[in-house]
Amino acid sequence: MFDYYKHTSMFWNDMISMMASKPASLTAVGPLRNFTENIKKISQELIESNQEIVNFNTYLMEYYKQLGETWADSQKKVMSKVSEIPQDAESTEAYKRVWIDMFENDFTQLFDTESFSKNYNKLVSTEMQLLKRWNTIMDIMLKSANMPTKEEIDEIYQELFSLKKQIKKLDSSKKRRDVKNDS
Repeated sequence: MFDYYKHTSMFWNDMISMMASKPASLTAVGPLRNFTENIKKISQELIESNQEIVNFNTYLMEYYKQLGETWADSQKKVMSKVSEIPQDAESTEAYKRVWIDMFENDFTQLFDTESFSKNYNKLVSTEMQLLKRWNTIMDIMLKSANMPTKEEIDEIYQELFSLKKQIKKLDSSKKRRDVKNDS
């Protein structure tokens, strides 16, 4: 049994040393060759996306901070009004109305502020920039693997849709001619 483990470990040790001594030849063929040629582009996109990720997280934290503060303020206002609501059968409905009114007013005011609008705009813009970068990285990786990119697939779908419409038009015009000829 010991010999089996010894031979197995020697086999993997030999494989690892052989692969380590030939790293250039491993990346010289197949999809790895394309990938190694494009790794610089991918690295550059990743480096540039790091700052955008930091910005996105900053804007996201500010967004949730504004929402959280508004929620807490609204909840305090609701709690101060609860004592004014009479304790009877209709108190639950009255509490709901107060809660809805307070939250609706406070959040509407928040959404109307310039600071919320600017931060939300930056948040969405940064998210779109990140999405664009990640799509670029994905396109590079797909090209490295000799696979169609999203844009190429979209073009194919558009062509298929257009062909489908043309076939329907031809089919309907043929049916009209057939009906006309039968008459």
